[in-house]
Amino acid sequence: VQLQASGGGLVQAGGSLGLSCAASRSIFRVDTMGWYRQAPGKERELVATINSGGSAKYADSVKGRFAISRDNDKKTVYLQMNSLKPEDTAVYYCNAEDVMFYNDDYAPVAARYAWGQGTLVTVSS
Repeated sequence: VQLQASGGGLVQAGGSLGLSCAASRSIFRVDTMGWYRQAPGKERELVATINSGGSAKYADSVKGRFAISRDNDKKTVYLQMNSLKPEDTAVYYCNAEDVMFYNDDYAPVAARYAWGQGTLVTVSS
């Protein structure tokens, strides 16, 4: 089960950056998709999630600055990050919950979670 994240990079404080994460073709159903982040020396934390119906939740620290969206047909989730702050610096991981995918034998398999590989976002002051 694979999630492929892209985007990220270096940006100055106050700037914007976008992330995207696409589920592999083997995934044929996914409920909630979202983003988590992990800053150096800190635990991984929730950033935002969005379910298949489009209902979104955000961490208090990013409300009003970040926007999560998804394309169900493309099985892709996006994170638009605006007004970035140095404290947003972290490795961002995409996540999918309640995933159904085909294994190598083309049998349907259920997985509670799937994770992307992480992409680094660095915000300079």
